[in-house]
Amino acid sequence: MMKRILFCLIILLVVVAPIAARTVEMTLHAAKVSPPTKQYTLLPKADEQTDTDAAPLYEKALQFFPSDYQMEEVEQWLKTPPDKLPFNQVQSVLQQLEPILKLHKQAAKCKHCDWPYWDEDDFTENSRKHRRLVYFHALKVRLLIAQSRYDEAIGSAQTGFAMAKHLGQGSELVHGLFGIGIAAYMCRQLEAFIQRPDAPNLYQALRDLPQPFIDLTEKAKWIEPDTKKKVHSLMNRLDRHLAVLQCLEAMRLYSASHEGKFPKQLSDITRIAVPNDPATGKPFIYSRTGSQVVLEIPASGEETERDTMRYELNLKE
Repeated sequence: MMKRILFCLIILLVVVAPIAARTVEMTLHAAKVSPPTKQYTLLPKADEQTDTDAAPLYEKALQFFPSDYQMEEVEQWLKTPPDKLPFNQVQSVLQQLEPILKLHKQAAKCKHCDWPYWDEDDFTENSRKHRRLVYFHALKVRLLIAQSRYDEAIGSAQTGFAMAKHLGQGSELVHGLFGIGIAAYMCRQLEAFIQRPDAPNLYQALRDLPQPFIDLTEKAKWIEPDTKKKVHSLMNRLDRHLAVLQCLEAMRLYSASHEGKFPKQLSDITRIAVPNDPATGKPFIYSRTGSQVVLEIPASGEETERDTMRYELNLKE
């Protein structure tokens, strides 16, 4: 069993959510909080959910997906800034797969998901198939961002986060690990979203997410200490990523009422709560020089330098 967990961790790190130190350059724009009548969520609301089991719907979506689909072009588009996407080509590809994406969206709105047991072969194959579907939802998010169709972009991102949450609630540790990888990938799409000058502010939507987003503490109790540390490191990395995004949105809110300027320090933001680093319980490392800010997420505990993140931010007036 331990060999299986280690194998799945390797697959996760290699093909789902590669772990490496990240430096992210971003340009932000001031953005006020959305009015109460326009509250966004990154998980389906309770009144939107159904009692249907999501697992058969996910499986049906996978069965319809072309097994020989070439992903190289899609993977390249996912590295392309939204404004530079070849709109017509991307739109054409997404239209072909729209029935599959609708099934995926339907599954994401189910209250529960009874995932089957995955052995090593199942995990490798299922992670590959589900990863493809998530990539297409991410691509759809990026296209909708470029088209300033923000409500729809948030809806597509919500599908990815909901699937990640379904996996996190699965009976197997490997389900949760894969869910962490999917959620981390959707976080990267939100980084593109919040850089748009007219994008709505997602502070409240991010604050409303559960923390930890995926809790694998109980499932990891019986595994050896070194592997358990890797699992907790992945959990922390995802929660830190979500907290950083909320922090960035808090900064955009602050700048909207302070002449389009970043705060001198995070403690200057007093009208709303700024999240601390979930791994340390302390504020993120923040430094400002003029209109530029650096937000740093250092390694914590027994993490290494590859677990660090650094955000280099400019504020567009």
